[in-house]
Amino acid sequence: MDRSEALPSNPHRSRRRLPAWLKRPLPGGRGFARTKGIIARSRIATVCRDARCPNLTECWSKHTATFMILGHRCTRRCRYCSVETGRPQAPDPDEPQRLAGAVEELGLLHAVITAVARDDLPDEGAGHFARCIAAIRARSPRTSVEVLPADLHARRELVRIICDARPDVYNHNIEMVERLTPVLRPQGDYRRSLEVLQIVREIGPGIITKSGLMLGLGETWNEVLHTFDDLRAVGCAVLTIGQYLAPTSRHVPIARFYSPEEFVELAERARECGFLSVESAPFVRSSYNAAEVFAAIKQHNESMTGDQPPKGATEFAVSPAGGPSL
Repeated sequence: MDRSEALPSNPHRSRRRLPAWLKRPLPGGRGFARTKGIIARSRIATVCRDARCPNLTECWSKHTATFMILGHRCTRRCRYCSVETGRPQAPDPDEPQRLAGAVEELGLLHAVITAVARDDLPDEGAGHFARCIAAIRARSPRTSVEVLPADLHARRELVRIICDARPDVYNHNIEMVERLTPVLRPQGDYRRSLEVLQIVREIGPGIITKSGLMLGLGETWNEVLHTFDDLRAVGCAVLTIGQYLAPTSRHVPIARFYSPEEFVELAERARECGFLSVESAPFVRSSYNAAEVFAAIKQHNESMTGDQPPKGATEFAVSPAGGPSL
């Protein structure tokens, strides 16, 4: 197959019948109900629900969820995202404690916190992220914390506020290849997102950097491989790759469905680039299997160093060629 060009767009747009490998089970089970109840009591948004994640049933049934702080409304309007755009309310000062309580009640060993973009705030929400990390550390000291903030306009002082709170993983999604970013993510910037990851590597060297990529928006195979290179050039250690699924008919349509075999091939190509961990499959999302990925990296680090790294200071070995040594 010639992969130098994008494949033709789906003529039936996002309403086309999904391939067999893109079917998910309906909600059910005690685990799902318990997680739903805890989230409801916490009054904290989840990206699982607001972004219409296809993994909601699976994750909630396993008593895990990805919390979305700073409200339900985002100050940016990306053409692929179902999160509501509008004028947000002021951050709730009680939210960090409610979040920490939900994490404790769920018994999470690894908590993932994302947020809407808050371009309306002087610190774009960085201080709120730091308070949430601190609250979780106080209530659940053995829980590792992964954050997924917006780009904060790559303002070093704001990225530092979050890094100083010592999250174990700093996740910032590149989302898509560079060519598509201005059209589908007009308030974002491909190079700025790379700069965020570079800043984290510079000011928080013990923090694992992570990013995610959606496929099926009209990118070419070579553009995907070039994105791998760009992420590795700024030291990104963990990569997630998944299939874009249009939330509604109003969102940008799916250009093509990648097969499970293609996701496997892309994972192999990404590992060749030197990523420490790669999750690549149709339903993979930024926080999918995040706890398992972090546990595997931590185990690898401990086997390399022979001791236990301090909380929030996980290190990984880097080969002379610049890629992680496995």
